[in-house]
Amino acid sequence: MSNKPPIEVPQGAIRLNTDSQKLEFYAQDRWYEMATDTPNLSTRQTNGRGLFMGGHDGSANRTDRIDFITIATAGGAVDFGDLTQARSAAAAIASNTRGLLLGGTVSPTVNIVDYVTISITSSALDFGDLTSERHWTQGCSSQTRGIAAGGHPGQNTIDFCTIATTGDFQDFGDLTYKSNVAVAANSANNSPTRGFFGGGTPSPYINSIDFITIATLGNSQEFGDSTTQIAREARGSSTTRALLIGGTRPEPSSSTIIDYFQMSTLGNAIDFGDSTASNSNSAGSSDCIRVAFAHGNNPSNTDKIDYINISTGGNAFDFGNLSTARNHLGGTSNGHGGL
Repeated sequence: MSNKPPIEVPQGAIRLNTDSQKLEFYAQDRWYEMATDTPNLSTRQTNGRGLFMGGHDGSANRTDRIDFITIATAGGAVDFGDLTQARSAAAAIASNTRGLLLGGTVSPTVNIVDYVTISITSSALDFGDLTSERHWTQGCSSQTRGIAAGGHPGQNTIDFCTIATTGDFQDFGDLTYKSNVAVAANSANNSPTRGFFGGGTPSPYINSIDFITIATLGNSQEFGDSTTQIAREARGSSTTRALLIGGTRPEPSSSTIIDYFQMSTLGNAIDFGDSTASNSNSAGSSDCIRVAFAHGNNPSNTDKIDYINISTGGNAFDFGNLSTARNHLGGTSNGHGGL
């Protein structure tokens, strides 16, 4: 069967390949086997929770609010508890049990790290400190190790911690570039073994994607490029596929574009679909099947949440709303592939 269809096919279309007897979906002028991109359902957390932490209301008012959602069930976010200190532009990471919020800005920027037990609604506790004060950093994690990379003021530092053990972060290595503004959801992508970072400033925005092997200390390496220069986007992952959602791009400044790439193979991101509205300074949480993401700005401050089915290309759907409108918030979950 030819890889390129003889007629125009809509993005996200699904077919049965009668030669291979496998389901395929259509994106960027070619068909992809769903079998290679379908997450292992056993990795999905039952009633997996997504957390949206901190942020500000579009003015100078930062919040200590933590909201949570059940990612598999569309609906409004519910109050979880409070951070130890109100702040915005902080990164968020998690294992299956703990969620961490890294750094951020209180005016001035801080290096404090909070943690919560995701299954228990309660206020955050002190975890330790990053190696330096920063905000707009990028965070990703395996089930044991948490990573913080880049951030403002312009840094290429990568830190790590053991999520199960409270204490200060330690040096991991360096990014291939310095980032003044990392993804504004302050999230990166990762598979169970690799972490991915990209986008940001200085102007013009960066379109490069770096990766690390989470279990091994060292500098990041080049992976590929996003479809455009990008910063301040939401992200989410399954165990095999990473998504880059919205963000600040050259045109328009607040975007509906969703990109994706396969995390096992070096290469560039390609088009996935569009969100229901433009968004930036946003945040994502995922459970290997879905990414639910808070819009942040679209372009004004908003409480809107969308979701995407990770294994099938296509546009986002309405999920619900945050408890209050805010942007520059951190997002993570206990069911990620990860985030």
